[in-house]
Amino acid sequence: MARKNLIGISDSPATLIGAERAAIERPIAGHQPAQRPNGLVGGITRSLSNITEKVERAQELERRLAEGQAIVELDPSLIEASFVVDRLAVDPETQAALVQQIRDHGQQVPILVRPHPTITGRYQVAYGHRRLAAVREIGGRIKAVIRDLTDEQLVISQGQENNVRTDLSFIERALFATRLEDRGFLRDTIMSALGVDKAALSKMIAVVRRLPLEIIEPIGAAPSFGRRRWMELADLLEREGNETKALADVPLPAFHALNSDQRFEKLFASLSAAKARTKTETWLAPDRVRAVRIRETDAETTLAFSKRAAPGFGDFVRQRLEALYLEYQQETGD
Repeated sequence: MARKNLIGISDSPATLIGAERAAIERPIAGHQPAQRPNGLVGGITRSLSNITEKVERAQELERRLAEGQAIVELDPSLIEASFVVDRLAVDPETQAALVQQIRDHGQQVPILVRPHPTITGRYQVAYGHRRLAAVREIGGRIKAVIRDLTDEQLVISQGQENNVRTDLSFIERALFATRLEDRGFLRDTIMSALGVDKAALSKMIAVVRRLPLEIIEPIGAAPSFGRRRWMELADLLEREGNETKALADVPLPAFHALNSDQRFEKLFASLSAAKARTKTETWLAPDRVRAVRIRETDAETTLAFSKRAAPGFGDFVRQRLEALYLEYQQETGD
């Protein structure tokens, strides 16, 4: 009944057509059946044609509704984000341009949502997060397609839409894949979502596994940099002292004042320079034994005790670290 009210047809197609046929067959006052005016017959034929068109449109609308393709307008406050984030951040200028475009020309492309799996009357976005944010800023209702989706279908739709639009960077796609795997999705599902093969997916996830999230997120999408450069950054971070240095640099206001590509370049250059400033020397004991190798960077000093040259010396120093630290404090006044 709800669909009949929606499309404005209260009777079935057969009933309507049957009624028109009965009207044709009834005698008209003052005329024999053979004497009906041609204009009247033509009018009834046109009426039947119009009814048929309405029925066909109604059937098409019902088909589209059944397939989840009908566009409806929803209150943005009833819509929540996907349970898996696929973007690191949206460039403010890019988002502002989208807001202005929708303000000037309206929302041209609907978003895809599903009924919320746990909250009645609410929805969850499969794709269209930026459009949703833009409409929220402008005000009013948002055009959407509602479709019943499983979790797997949602993430596949979310990933494939991003693949079509090609507006996610390498690290965003790799992070999206890793988050899906961490949620227990099979790699076949993730490959379908991202449109990649098994080898490419393995490489994407491997990059993210080597990089601390506390460094990926402050850098952001870095759209100009692909897998090779992120792998090189991971190599730099794994060098002694570099991760500590990076974690100290990324929260700084000057770092966040840069755009995402510039943040990547800044950190990469800083860690590369730190590598060049690394100093390594060997400490010679009074008996000329090369007992300790000292490695020093801007962030830390590392002592490596040779078990071959001075067996047990490392343990000896470790057991006396507290006494050495107290002596250090007395010497420096700390």
